[in-house]
Amino acid sequence: MKFDVKELFWIRELQEKSVEQDKIVMLTEPGTDLWQRTYYGFRNDNAPALVMETNEKFFSFSVKTEFESKHRFDQCGIVLYQDSDNWLKASVEYENDDYQRLGSVVTNHGYSDWATTDIEADIKTMYYRLSRRESDFCIECSYDGVNYKQMRICHLFEGSKNIRFGIYACSPEKSSFKATFTEMELTECKWLEHK
Repeated sequence: MKFDVKELFWIRELQEKSVEQDKIVMLTEPGTDLWQRTYYGFRNDNAPALVMETNEKFFSFSVKTEFESKHRFDQCGIVLYQDSDNWLKASVEYENDDYQRLGSVVTNHGYSDWATTDIEADIKTMYYRLSRRESDFCIECSYDGVNYKQMRICHLFEGSKNIRFGIYACSPEKSSFKATFTEMELTECKWLEHK
């Protein structure tokens, strides 16, 4: 498998962006986010995403993210977006000058969850790897692109056929920042079968 930028398409295209084979840059727009119902009650479904579609049942997608986030809730990372009620994302979400939240959200049938761990506020680079085994998915992160650690394993009820996956960036409040994506790679599934 080979990552080809020509296969990417936008879900809510950004005004300011640059898309090249080896580097994608997004400038986020204020008031953009992905979240459905749980706890907060609100529904946000307007974050820009650049994705590709596949029916391949077993693969891994990895990417390096660099971000100049500086305002609460600024975030960028990987996304798998089926529709407004069924998706997942993983990112570093800026919180304040003391810490950020490295986390993931899985949304099934219109309800989101959020699993996080706090990391230092000065971290501005993170690698992610999304692996698929049919309708099940593994999200991993890495500081160096070599040593990955599991963030979560999840199931998508609407993830058994074609899926749309890629990258996203958004700024839920009144802010904007530059997110840069490089080292994008599609490989055989690196999430090995459980025995």
